[in-house]
Amino acid sequence: MQREEIRHPIPPVYDAQSELLILGSFPSVKSRETAFFYGHPQNRFWRVLAAVYGEPVPPDTEAEKKALLHRCHVALWDVIASCSIEGSSDSSIRDVAANDLRPILQRSGLRRIYVNGGTAEKLYQKYIEPELGIRAVRLPSTSPANAAWSLEKLCAAWKRIREEGDPPCIL
Repeated sequence: MQREEIRHPIPPVYDAQSELLILGSFPSVKSRETAFFYGHPQNRFWRVLAAVYGEPVPPDTEAEKKALLHRCHVALWDVIASCSIEGSSDSSIRDVAANDLRPILQRSGLRRIYVNGGTAEKLYQKYIEPELGIRAVRLPSTSPANAAWSLEKLCAAWKRIREEGDPPCIL
């Protein structure tokens, strides 16, 4: 697969009532094609989020996904603003420019930041945490590449986003 220089094509989803932010690394090829987060049908993000918030079925359309995020006071974006990448491979990411999270922090009620998987955590710690001084909590990746985690196990681990057990990262 050929390496491409790509700018993040999807704007963040948040509003003034957003209380937590979930950051991925960078949109997959399928997400870039659908122009929305976690667009690959095998990615379990939407199923996990729906289950954690007690929704009867995962959202299907972009409008339904945004409505779920807003109902649950969840903001969604990625760590990377632009990079060079081969396909959807996180391991191929190079030449990173990070997204600026300050507009979200200024225009919302964020109290905690979570990262979806190890790559997002590593990139957050390298590019964003030193600038903002805000720690992020790592959640297990919902990617289909994380086959060691069943849907049930992911849901159990992700339930922490609804609990007050994690101390606020932002006051």
